This record gives sequence, C-alpha cells and structure tokens, in this order.
Amino acid sequence: MKKYLSLAVALLVAIVLTACGGNEENADGQTTIEFMHSSVEQERLEVINKLVAKFEKDNPNIKIKQVPVEEDSYNTKIVTLASAGKLPAVLEVGQDYAKVMDKDELIDREAVSSTLDKAGEDNFYEGALKLVKTEDGKNYTGVPISGWVQGIWYNKEMLASKGFEEPKNWDDVTAVAKAFTDNGNKKYGIAMPTVEGGFSEQAFSQFALSNNANVLDGKGELDINSKEMKEALTYYKELAQYTMPGSNDTTEVKDAFMNGTAPMAVYSTYILPSVFEEGQAENIGFAIPTEKTKAVFGTVSALTISSGLEDAQKEAAQKFTEFMAEPENMTDWVLMSPGGAQPVNKQVTENADYQANEVVKSFGDLSTEIASSFNDIQVFGLVDGKNFVKMGDVTSSGAIPKLVNGITVGGKNVDSELKTAEKSIDDVLNK
Repeated sequence: MKKYLSLAVALLVAIVLTACGGNEENADGQTTIEFMHSSVEQERLEVINKLVAKFEKDNPNIKIKQVPVEEDSYNTKIVTLASAGKLPAVLEVGQDYAKVMDKDELIDREAVSSTLDKAGEDNFYEGALKLVKTEDGKNYTGVPISGWVQGIWYNKEMLASKGFEEPKNWDDVTAVAKAFTDNGNKKYGIAMPTVEGGFSEQAFSQFALSNNANVLDGKGELDINSKEMKEALTYYKELAQYTMPGSNDTTEVKDAFMNGTAPMAVYSTYILPSVFEEGQAENIGFAIPTEKTKAVFGTVSALTISSGLEDAQKEAAQKFTEFMAEPENMTDWVLMSPGGAQPVNKQVTENADYQANEVVKSFGDLSTEIASSFNDIQVFGLVDGKNFVKMGDVTSSGAIPKLVNGITVGGKNVDSELKTAEKSIDDVLNK
C-alpha cells in the first residue's frame, strides 16, 4: 500500500495552495461542490439528476456538479484527483476503498459521523454500519446508501422434486448437491466459484466465517492457519466436486443456475433481476451458509465527505449527504437497480415506493428477508468490531483465491496450500 501513503501528503500540500477541485464559493455567495459517483448509465443519471435538482431547489445557495466515472476506472480516478488536490467534496465509495482513503486521511471523519448521526444510526442495518466502521471502531468512513448481499440461491421446484426443502447447514447443502449431480449428463448440484479471483474469496469467506474462521485475530495478527479454517477449506473442496469442472467465475455460476444445470448457486443479489425477467421470482429461495453461525457476505456503497474542505464547502457537502440519506431519496437510489441493489436502511425497506416496485414486489417476503440479512454480515478482517485496514493488503495479494483454486480445480492438498498462502500473506503484511 506504499503507493498510497504519499496521497495524504500530496493532498495536504494541495489544500494549502488551492481550493479542493471544483468545490468553490462564488462571489454571489453560492457554493459549488462536486459529487463523484459511478452511475454513468443514462437511466441512472436521470434519477440522480432529479435528486440533485430537488436538492438544489431546496438549497438555492448550493450547486452540485456531478462527476460520473466508469466503475472500472473509479479508484484510479480518486488517486489521480487526490494527488492533484482536486478531490470532489462528496464521493460514492465502496467499503474497501474507503479504508484506503481513510488511511491516507482523505476522509473527514467528523463530517461523516455528524451526517450519519442526523440520518439516525439506529435506522441502518447493523451489518451495513460494521462495513464502514474505522479500524478503531469509533468512527465511520461513509454513510451507507445501498448494498448487496451474497448467499446460496436455490430453485424451490427442483429441490422439492427430490424431497428437499431449504438447506439450513453445511450437511444439508452437501446432501442437495450430491443428489443432483450427474456428471455424465452435465448436471451439477451447486454452481460455485473456483476461479483464481475475487469471487472465490467472497464465496469461500462465507463458509469460513460460518465456522468461526477468520484471516486475522482480534489484535489484527495473521490467524489463517487454524483448525476452523482447515475445516472450511476441506468442506469447500468436497463441495466443489458437485460443481461444474474448471475455473468457474460469475458468468459460469450464473448461467448454470439460470439454465437449470444446477439447483443451487453461490451468487449476489444481482442474480435477482434475471430471475425476475425469467418469471421465476416465486420459485427462488435464499439460504445462508451456516455451520456454527450465520455468515452473509455483503458490500455497501457509501457516500463520504473528503477532508480539507473550506467551511462553506464542508457545510454544503454535509447538507447534500444528509439529503441523500433521507429514506425517500435512498429509495430512489436503490431502485435504480431493483433486486440487485439492496436497502441498507430499514426505513427504505418499509418505504411504500420500495415495496410497490414491480421487481421488489414480485419476490414477496423474500425481499425483506434478503435486506434484513445485512444483520448477519461477516467479512474477513472484521473482528470484534475492528475493521482492520491491512485486510485490504491480504485481498490484494490474491493469496486466498489462489488457495481456493488450488484445492478445488488443482486438487492440491489443503494443509500444504494453506501453509503456502499463510507464508505469502505474512510476507505481504511484513514487507
């Protein structure tokens, strides 16, 4: 992470020399601030344009200048703007990159916490707030606005055809997977990731954490080579014998589930729009991998406020973020991608417009069940309320996906691959 350490210094110098980016106060007393987000699609921009227009009407002394940036180049853009002292006042940011920004002092923690307090912390799902907690557990890196969760999706009719109901634990999942696997006819029991990529780390983390296995301990020390982790890896390897051969990524997993090749799939809520389009909304169920505890993998998209703003800009940024955190406005944001994007605030889940949405309504009680699963969020590196920044270095190393791919696709020994991953991660953390 050394390349980011200079960003804070660069930004602080730039603040002394210039105002921050396009954030400025005009001679007529109107304050202009920039809002950077990743919604570049026309239909999404139309929603955000309406929200901005609504805010500006109620706040005539504040002008919002949008900075839409493609998702693939989003984090790189933040680095570039921060280095030049042109970071927008308000930014949409994912939980992981928010850690990087916070580490480099690019986030105004006080402004974020104040905004979240006014939005009402109790209204947010506990798991969503955990994901944006600072490492010391005392502050937040952003105000959650939407998110998505991942679990095991299952086809109710297919399971019922062989006498199965919702799988409740590891043994249930294995039993279903085994019953449906017919390699000769290219039928499999579960579609799950085995690729050497981030999808595998996300999926495996749910099983590991449900067995109380984490990568770091409560002190932030490496704790990957544990009995619980070995059990989880052994289970994942065994379960993988009931999935499609080769390195399965998002496309292979989604296609196998949607075309009936497999009755179960590990995937995010972004599978739901396709399920809706196929008219199968009433035929899908959501199960959470459980062994010793429930573990849902999830991410949140949050709005953060950059550091170094002048008073007028900071006040404008807080007002706009508070506005966006209002239930009706968060509802509009979530419904830019109904089904895929999920509410992180209980008031959105209860909102009449959210409940009346065609996609959300088609899934009935499942929509509420999925949203409330944010309370069962667990992710690697989040231990006892401490959201360790160094977990970002672990993920960036690619050691965990390599481990998962090695034991599943490569058929390698769990113990030896785990030791290799441990050494690789240890080298990264102590270089």
